[in-house]
Amino acid sequence: MNIHRASLPVLASLFLALAGCASAPPPTSQMAVAEAAVLSANTASTSESAPRELQIAVDKLAGARQAVARKDFERARQLADEAQVDAQLAEMHAQSARSRKAAQESQDAARVLSEEINRKTVR
Repeated sequence: MNIHRASLPVLASLFLALAGCASAPPPTSQMAVAEAAVLSANTASTSESAPRELQIAVDKLAGARQAVARKDFERARQLADEAQVDAQLAEMHAQSARSRKAAQESQDAARVLSEEINRKTVR
């Protein structure tokens, strides 16, 4: 009975060591989603309006690919998730810039029309 009690901590340590060796599965779906997000964000307007955010997303996706190659799947998952968010941020910044430009064009057109109306009523 003493032998069994003495071997219990050894078995527990062995079990914990083996459990620690088990690695996470490859982040296949996260990588695919990140790839799609970066591809979607990689447009001319995003490159012009949000180049920094887009480059950060591209760099993080490259880092995720490198982490997969090293079989560091947890880091790859983290970087893929971050790349996806950064790509979405780049798209939102580009959309915001397009919206600001459209609003400015509408204001300019309204001003021109107002000036035309004022000229015709003065005559």
